[in-house]
Formats: sequence, structure tokens, C-alpha cells
Amino acid sequence: MRATAEQEAAREAFAAGQDLALVAGAGTGKTSTLVMMGSATRGRGLYVAFNKPIADEARGRFGRNVDCRTSHSLAHRAVGHRFRDRLAASRHMPLKRTAQLLGIDRDLAVGKRRLKPTTQARLVMEMVRRFCYSTDEQVAARHLGPVNGLDDTGAQYLAQVLLKRARWAWDDVCSPEGQLPFQHDHYLKMWALTRPRLPADFVLLDEAQDTNPVLEEIFLAQDAQRVCVGDPAQQIYEWRHARDIMSGFPGQRLELTQSFRFGPAIAEVANRWLRAASSTMQLTGHADGVSRLGRAEVPDAVLCLGYEFSDHSGRQARDPPVADDRFTRRVPHHTTMINDQALDVSPPTVHELVKVVP
Repeated sequence: MRATAEQEAAREAFAAGQDLALVAGAGTGKTSTLVMMGSATRGRGLYVAFNKPIADEARGRFGRNVDCRTSHSLAHRAVGHRFRDRLAASRHMPLKRTAQLLGIDRDLAVGKRRLKPTTQARLVMEMVRRFCYSTDEQVAARHLGPVNGLDDTGAQYLAQVLLKRARWAWDDVCSPEGQLPFQHDHYLKMWALTRPRLPADFVLLDEAQDTNPVLEEIFLAQDAQRVCVGDPAQQIYEWRHARDIMSGFPGQRLELTQSFRFGPAIAEVANRWLRAASSTMQLTGHADGVSRLGRAEVPDAVLCLGYEFSDHSGRQARDPPVADDRFTRRVPHHTTMINDQALDVSPPTVHELVKVVP
């Protein structure tokens, strides 16, 4: 298939050495465009994907001059391999054991609430996790998230009480001989703190609308030519502190609007939804694509928000990394249609829907 004028323009801008923010609508051939860029130079390239299956698929499409990785695989190669035993040993550690390792053995009274040792341990490890999602250089009191039942004064007091343990916890995490639970985001943060220089002449960052702030800082700090690609209208991981880095990216902004996924009729409907979402992008359907819009006499569809994230090895999970109502409250309610009956859920997961789908 011949490249579109938009794809040609993107390849030419890349060949000219420009840093690029490539806003690519649904089905507009963003990966094909990145492959064109990689083939336009003999320089060493690095394609950074969101998860391992995408990186593996891209590896079969790019030339030999482009290495296809995930951010976690880069961090694992540099730092994480030293913690392989800890990842396996602490995966299912009970909170009671975590509290013991933290030296928390009694309830803590904060206002009208009494926090059990296991609750304190969970909050301490959450502080470490939130620190790992940030660009901060050390754990701070602000990394304590909202706690139900506490006012601002109580929350500030609790943060100061737990801060010392949270910093000790991070020291333990950073030691190969440590004992506390160890997660993949821990070694990603350790790697980021080394201010790494990626071994490439150009870096292609995919799904840039959902970039971890830690990866954003690494990407923006590179001296190599930088290209970020994605679609702000498809951002879904803001609840996990991901950000759209294309909006303020210091480079030339280009768009891919010619979709190969559907024809003009569906593109027209898609554009109405894009306008409703305050997007300036307007898609063009593929002229040869077959599109048909009609009324479904017996609607039988499920709209489901499923959490999905991958580590460097490709393992995937369907639930938030921490079972905490602070995350679910940030996600809007969704209406699920099952056999023409609306069910209000907040939000449905795959596991929940299995129970109700006939």
C-alpha cells in the first residue's frame, strides 16, 4: 500500500532531523509510518512500546537498525536483573508480614480513626509506589494519597508519621538483600534516577498519550532525535498517573488522519465523537473501505473498562495494581448494555461481567 501524503510528510520531517509529535488517529497507520522513518536512515534507532507483545510485533516489522523494547525491559537490562529473586519471592507477601518488616506493631490513632498495622503498612508501600510514578528524587510526605475519613490536618499528621518508614522502605527496596515486596516499577524508578542515556541516534516513543512521568523525563532528556506518537483522544491510563506528553512537546507537530480501518460513513460518526471530546482531529475514511451504519433491532453489546498493564516479561493483569477505592473513584461510571438492559457499574471489570453475561 502506498504511503499517504501525511505519512510522506512525516518521513521527510524525520529525515530532516526534526523532533516530532505525531498525532495519529485510529487506524491511520502509525506503526507503518514509524517503520518508514526507521528505514529512512542508517542510524541506530530505539522503538519504545507500551508492552511486550507490541514490542515483539514491531520487531518483526522494523529493520535491523531499530531495537524494539519496553521501558521496563530497558530498565530490567540495566538494573532489574539484579532483583530477579526478590520479584519472585515477594510477589504474594501478606500485609501482616510487610507490617512486621516495617516494625509496625500497634494501632495508630489519627483523629477519630484507628489505623491497624496492616493499614499503615499498605499506606507506606503506597507512598513508595506513588514516588515511583513521580519524577521526584526522594520519597516525600506528599506521596501519601487521600485516606478515607481524614481531614487535611489528620492527613498531614499521618504523612509525617509514615514518612520515616516510607524512606526506610525505599532503602530496603533498593537493596538486592532487602525483604519488602518488590515490584517492576521499583527498578524502573531506580534506573530513571541514574539519568540514563539511551543507546540510539533516534528514539520512537509509542502510545505517548499514556506516558509514565518517569519515562517522560527519560525521553525528554535524550540528546538523540525524538519522535513521540499517539492519540490524545485515546488516553486511558490517567488514573495510573500517565500523561499526554505530545501536547507540550518541543518539536514539530504533525497529524495522521487517513484511517485504513473504516470507510467514510463511520469516519463521519467518529468525527462527531471527536468534536464532543474537544479534539481538533478530523478523520478521513478509506475510500475503498466498506462501511455500513444501521439500527440494531436487538442490541447485544458490552461496553467494558478493563484495567490492563504489562511488565517487561509480558505478564498482564486486569485489575489496578492496588485494591484501593481511591483509584476506582477517579474512574467515571460506565453504562453497560446487556440484552438491551442498562446496568450502571463503576467501573465494570472483565471478571465482574463474566458473572452477568448470559
